[in-house]
This record gives sequence, structure tokens and C-alpha cells, in this order.
Amino acid sequence: MSNQELLDKAAEIKNKAYVPYSEFPVGAALLTRSGKIYTGCNIENAAYPVSCCAERVAIFKAIADGEFDFAEMAVVADTERPVPPCGSCRQVMSEFFNNDMEINLTNAHNQTKIVTMEELLPFSFQSDDMNDRG
Repeated sequence: MSNQELLDKAAEIKNKAYVPYSEFPVGAALLTRSGKIYTGCNIENAAYPVSCCAERVAIFKAIADGEFDFAEMAVVADTERPVPPCGSCRQVMSEFFNNDMEINLTNAHNQTKIVTMEELLPFSFQSDDMNDRG
């Protein structure tokens, strides 16, 4: 699958975002190594902290389906610069993505920035840190 196909899937699901408060739709598409694609859009709630970003929706759908081996992700929003994931999404991504996994970020002008997980969240808190108590 090409980067563009993954970006197209993310752009398609963006249109299903539920964003009555921010009016800021985001779409994400996650490719597994087995070839499946999981999509997600952001879903808001009047109690803002219980809202969920597109990236986490896609990841959680894949995990709930038993998928844990990921190849690539695309994230799309109508922004001026390629849209960066929020801190919460970066932390969840770091739990499930290899450091060298590529994340394709794009914007309203189809400008794309490709970053690795390590570039997106260097020196991230990992589950091993909980077991490594000096």
C-alpha cells in the first residue's frame, strides 16, 4: 500500500468526525503488517476530557480486534502545517509502535511530513520503565 492510499483512507474517515465543539475534524488510518487498515476520526463530548482523538480511535479499534503489529499510520486535518498528534496520542502510539515506524502527517494543502515514532516522541515513557525501579 502506498503512502497516498493510506492518506486517502485517513481523509475519507475525517469526514465522519463528530466535532460539534471544536469544528476540527481529524482522520487517521493505521496499517497493520498483516495488511489490514483501521481508521479513526476524532469524537468529541461536551465534557472535553472524555473526547477521543482520531489516532487513538484507530489504534484502539485495531487492539480490540487483536492486532498488535503495525506498519504505518497516516493522520489528516485541515491545518496549515502537517498536523502533529497531541501528547496523549503520542504516548499511546509509543506504547504500540516501533521506534522506526513511519507516521505520515498531512494538511489541507496535501503537504506531507513523514516522521518516525522516535522523532515524534523521543525518550518516551515505556512500560519497561515501571519494571525498572532502581
